[in-house]
Amino acid sequence: MRSTLPLTLLLALAAGPALAQPKQDPDWPCAQRRVPTIGYGAVWTGPDPTAAASDWGNDREAAQLARKLASRRTELREADTLIDEFVEKIDPAEKEKRLTHVFAGVYEIITGERSTVMNGIVRYAQGQRRLAERIRDEADKVSELKDAPDNDTTKVASKEVAELETKFAWDRRIFDERNQSVSYVCEVPTLLEQRLGEIAKRIQAKL
Repeated sequence: MRSTLPLTLLLALAAGPALAQPKQDPDWPCAQRRVPTIGYGAVWTGPDPTAAASDWGNDREAAQLARKLASRRTELREADTLIDEFVEKIDPAEKEKRLTHVFAGVYEIITGERSTVMNGIVRYAQGQRRLAERIRDEADKVSELKDAPDNDTTKVASKEVAELETKFAWDRRIFDERNQSVSYVCEVPTLLEQRLGEIAKRIQAKL
């Protein structure tokens, strides 16, 4: 009778949070719904930023502020002070235009970072799926070698079993470690969306 222990271990492993839940998209391991893009309207009710999207980088002060506000190294509690300092230095008649430049810059930077993260998550999921398939193959091979007739169990076969078991254990370890990090990674797009919305709200409050 064929040994089922390696497969049992693998099934338990594959039941981890990254791959356990049935998903419509096999390349998206997160519990959060996959939303590829965020429209302006989801976070912004101020002036139309379409024109600003193409020229915010030409407004040096606005671009500098946008990059600082978009950076996760900048605490959100600093945002109001930074925006106030910007407003104090500009022509009041241009406040709406230049604050819209700031928003357009923040939007482009954060949504660009979010897209990069989401693409990385997709590659992560694809890699995990390939690794899971390889582990299953390794488990099957170990079982086949262990369950071979006694007269087929040679020193060469025993060495092969040992090597496969080592590879199986190593691949399982890598799979498990990656699975443990998926919850954090999946939170990043949501955190970026929240940051974008919060900064947009604070900019709008100054219009």
